[in-house]
Amino acid sequence: MAKKGITWSGFLLRFITAIVLVFTTYNPEGYSYYHWVRDSLPAIEPLMIFAAVILLIGWTIFLRATARSLGPFGLLLALAFFGTLIWLVVDWGLVPADSVRAITYITQFVICGVLATGISWSHIRRRMTGQIDVDEVEGDV
Repeated sequence: MAKKGITWSGFLLRFITAIVLVFTTYNPEGYSYYHWVRDSLPAIEPLMIFAAVILLIGWTIFLRATARSLGPFGLLLALAFFGTLIWLVVDWGLVPADSVRAITYITQFVICGVLATGISWSHIRRRMTGQIDVDEVEGDV
């Protein structure tokens, strides 16, 4: 029988998948899809297009699930929470405000957190409240 709900390992797996997606697309170290394409222009190879399609599929899955589960207000709250958290970290002097690399890394981890939470939210909500989210199903019942 399948386990109902989500575990910490389930959330961690979703977070790691979000990390792979976000940091493969772009990272400040220069080893990303963005840098690969930028450094190869104007030549475009079929492998680049194939990789773009794979990344687009990943982003679509994460963004749709996040948008559907959190909704506009939930996304606004998530962005406000993480935005003020970054502000707080910079204000406390834990990260220098002029370090673009550090701010980029923090922002990317925040994006990963929002995506992982969004894709896990239905499970988390059910564990917290006992309420189940269901998508609308069309057709005869």
